[in-house]
Amino acid sequence: SLFASYDDRGQRKVARIGLDGRVTPIIDNVGGDGLDRPYTGGAFSVSRNGTIAYTGGDASAPADVWVSSGGKARRLTQLNAVMAASKALAPIRKIAVTAPDGRSIDAWLATPPGQPAGKRAPLILEIHGGPNSAYGPSFATDVQLYAAAGYAVLWTNPRGSTSYGAEFANLIDKKYPSADYDDLIAAVDAAIADGTADPDNLFVTGGSGGGVLTAWIVGKTDRFKAAATQKPVINWASEALTMDNTLFTSRYWFTKLPWEDPMSYWNRSPLSLVGNVKTPTLVVVGSDDYRTPVSESEQYYAALQIRGVPTALVKVPGASHGGFTSRPSQSAAKASAIIAWFDRYRTGAGGNAAPKP
Repeated sequence: SLFASYDDRGQRKVARIGLDGRVTPIIDNVGGDGLDRPYTGGAFSVSRNGTIAYTGGDASAPADVWVSSGGKARRLTQLNAVMAASKALAPIRKIAVTAPDGRSIDAWLATPPGQPAGKRAPLILEIHGGPNSAYGPSFATDVQLYAAAGYAVLWTNPRGSTSYGAEFANLIDKKYPSADYDDLIAAVDAAIADGTADPDNLFVTGGSGGGVLTAWIVGKTDRFKAAATQKPVINWASEALTMDNTLFTSRYWFTKLPWEDPMSYWNRSPLSLVGNVKTPTLVVVGSDDYRTPVSESEQYYAALQIRGVPTALVKVPGASHGGFTSRPSQSAAKASAIIAWFDRYRTGAGGNAAPKP
């Protein structure tokens, strides 16, 4: 038999694949790779006797080591028991989202610890990168830090996300960003409709592909009080010619090279919408990012300054693209900067902005 891990609707799983091609799911709670954000992930290893060791967990705590044998799984470690006992963590639940075209979109919602039932909270929309990747019901320090600061946190898998099949992932092929924007806004509307989110205190953030969509969103709507775009692509033409893998963007995201069809690159660049932006927007990037180069963030920061939009630029020292928060100090710096920025524009308890008259 062959053992393989795969993502299914935002959850990492392990299955046995027989010589006849039959796939038998074995484990459905693999997790543990994306500590700061709720990405799918995790690892497993199979012993000679068929016992499987794996990193497993859920949204309530970081992953532990588990073993599965004979169809039964048990946890071997409780590495964060002291933390779990001493901290009030945000409860997390799945919510139903229907996109404008009728597609069902998976989304999860964390609420501030101790939040009274029926009381609305400021909402942070957290957007995953990729864009071909997936979030899930996984533990994430950013989610818990935002919730501890009094925010509800919403994350979702809009079209283009993995773990829902090739057709769903390819809905944004050669047209990103596009209708994924509508999926994200539908998720925000769902969080408002169920009584959790305060419609007058909406915030948005995301990294890499999520940074692209954050900048795209504030160019499309003024609904959000503030935004934080992290390591974004702002101008597809300049990114395609300055990133570390210069063949990637023009090959996989566009049908032609930048000089062959410059308008196709421009029309999908958040910079093309900066003339519409009124939302105070923080720009965050690693000082050693060569995937979505620092110059992308600097372009957006400069454009917002020229427009007179409140903005700030934070460069995380020594941080690369994939290792944006690989050190605890980097993760803490990023999260604290975003919380401080949102608090500046949040109204009501915990916020610094004056409420509407």
